[in-house]
Amino acid sequence: MGEKSRSPHSVVRFACFELDPGAGELRKEGGRCIRLQEQPLQILRILLERPGEIITRDELRHKIWPADTFVDFDHGINNAIKRLREALGDTAETPSYIETLPRRGYRFVGQPKVAIQVTTNRIQSLAVLPLENLSRDPDQEFFADGMTEALITNLAKISALHVVSRTSAMYYKGVHRPLREIARELQVDGIVEGTVMRSGPRVRISAQLIDARTDAHLWAETYDRDLRDVLELQSEVARAIASEVQVKVSPLEQTQLTRTRSVDPGAYEAYLAGRYYWNKRTGESMKQGLEYFHKAIEIDPTYAAAHAGLADSAAVLGWWNFATAEQSFVRAKEAAKRALSIDPTLAEAYASLGFSLMHHDFDFSGAERSLRKALEINPRYATGAQWCGILLCCTGRYEEGLSELRHALRLDPLSLIFGWTYAHFLFFAGRYDDAIEEGRKVLALHPSSGFGRQVLGISWAAKGVHDQAISELMEAGLCGKIPNFLGSLGFGYAVAGKSKEALAVAKELLEFSHNPYQIAYWMAMIYANLDSDEAYGWLEKAHSERGPQMAYLNIDRRFDRLRPDPRFDDLLRRMNFPP
Repeated sequence: MGEKSRSPHSVVRFACFELDPGAGELRKEGGRCIRLQEQPLQILRILLERPGEIITRDELRHKIWPADTFVDFDHGINNAIKRLREALGDTAETPSYIETLPRRGYRFVGQPKVAIQVTTNRIQSLAVLPLENLSRDPDQEFFADGMTEALITNLAKISALHVVSRTSAMYYKGVHRPLREIARELQVDGIVEGTVMRSGPRVRISAQLIDARTDAHLWAETYDRDLRDVLELQSEVARAIASEVQVKVSPLEQTQLTRTRSVDPGAYEAYLAGRYYWNKRTGESMKQGLEYFHKAIEIDPTYAAAHAGLADSAAVLGWWNFATAEQSFVRAKEAAKRALSIDPTLAEAYASLGFSLMHHDFDFSGAERSLRKALEINPRYATGAQWCGILLCCTGRYEEGLSELRHALRLDPLSLIFGWTYAHFLFFAGRYDDAIEEGRKVLALHPSSGFGRQVLGISWAAKGVHDQAISELMEAGLCGKIPNFLGSLGFGYAVAGKSKEALAVAKELLEFSHNPYQIAYWMAMIYANLDSDEAYGWLEKAHSERGPQMAYLNIDRRFDRLRPDPRFDDLLRRMNFPP
C-alpha cells in the first residue's frame, strides 16, 4: 500500500501478522491471537497508521499515556516496545518491523500489505443468550445455565471470534428485548439463542444464530443426544457456529474443540450444579458448589473439570474469609494439580493454581507462570485475565495489570466482580478520580450491591472528602456485612479522625468473626490510622496465618501511614514481594 496514512479502524496485515484495532487484537497466520497488553497494541496501531514515518516518543506519550497517569513514562514506553518486539519476533539490532531512532522515536519499517475496512458483514463477535429451560422444572434451571456456559466456553476457544463471557450474557436471562438492542449494549454482531431440555438420559438442544445487525436468521439446528455424549454435543454446536460465521480456526483450536470424552450423567449434573452455585459468589452458594464438585468427583474421579471447579470454589471461599486460608488454599492447590494431572490443557485449573500460589504461598513468580499459562491456553478466559491483572498490580506493574483488568472487562462488560476489581486497583494505583468514575459505573449496573459504594467510599476517604466517604461506606454495609465492608468503614472513620466510631467498628468486626485471624488484615487496616503498634500486631497475625489479603499489602493505600516505619519494610521483605 502506498498511502502514508490509513484509517485507525482498518484491519492491517503485514508479513504473517494481522492487527485488528477494532477488536484490540494482534493475530498470527491461522487466526491465532497473540497475547499483548494495551499499550504495545496502541503503539503498533499508531506506527502502522503512518508506515515509514518517525513517531516521536512525545507523540506516543500524549496519545497513549494520559497526563494524570501514575507511571514512569520512560520505563513504560521502553517496556511496551520490548513486549511488542517479543510478540513480533523482532529485535532492536536488526529490526524487521520496529526501528528505534535514538533520542527521537520509532518507525514501522515493514511493508503493510492489505488494509481491509471493517465494514465487512462477516460476524466477528457473538453473545450467547441464556438457553431457555423447556422442562419448566425450576430444579433443572442449573442445567440450562450450565449448557449456556459450556457453549460460551467452547466458542471462546476460537481466538478469531470475540465472545461475551458468561456473567454479561446471563444478565439477559428472562429479558425479552429486541436483539438489536441487546447486541448494541454488548457490542456484538451476532446473537446465539436457543432452548435446552433434559429428559431422563437424553438432552435436546435447539440453537439458532442471528445476525443482530439485520435480524437475519443465519443458521438453526436441533440436536438430540444421550447425556453421556453431552460434551461432544457442545463441541459440535460450537464448530457449527464457527463454520457458519466463517472465522479462522487454528489447528490447535480445532483439536481443543474436537477432543472430548464421554461423561457419567450423574457426574455431569453434579458438575453443572457446582458451577451454578459457584457463579452466585456468596459464601453459602460456594459451599454448596464445593459439595456438588465433591459429588461429581466421587462419581468420576477422572473428571478433570470437576477438580478444577473444586479448586475455584475452595480458593474463592478462602479469599472472602468464609473459611481459613489453610483449609481453603491447600485444598484448592491439591484440586488444581489433580485436574492438571488428568488434563494439562485446563486453563481454569492453571488459573486457580496461580490464584492460590499468590494468596497463600505468596509465591508471586510461580503464580505468574501459572496464570500466564492459563491465558496462553485460553486468551479469552476472563477470570484468568482478572487474576493475572491482580497479580501484576500487586507486584507494582500497574500498567500491565490494569490492562489485563480492562481486558477482563471487555470480555465480560457487565460483571460486578470485574468492574469492582478494576475500580479497586485504580484506587491502589492512586488514581482516585478514575476509581470513583469506575465505582459509579459499577453502582449504576448493580445498585443493590455494596461493592460500588465500597470503592467510592475508600476513594473519597483517600481524597479527604470524609463525610461523603463515610456515607458511601455505611450504605455499603447495609447491603451486606462482610469483613471487607466493615474494615473499609472502620478505615473511613479512622482517617476522618473519628476514633470512637472506628473502634466501635473494630469491636463489631471482632464479634462478627469466629476466627480472629480471618479478620486480622481488616483490623490492621483500621488501627493503621489509630495505633501503629496495634496495627502491626494484627498484621503479624495475618502474616502468620497467611491471610490472603496480605498479598495486597505492597500497594494498599489504606496502610500508607505505616510505610515510613522500618517494621513495614521488614514485613514486605518477609512477604517475598519482587523488587
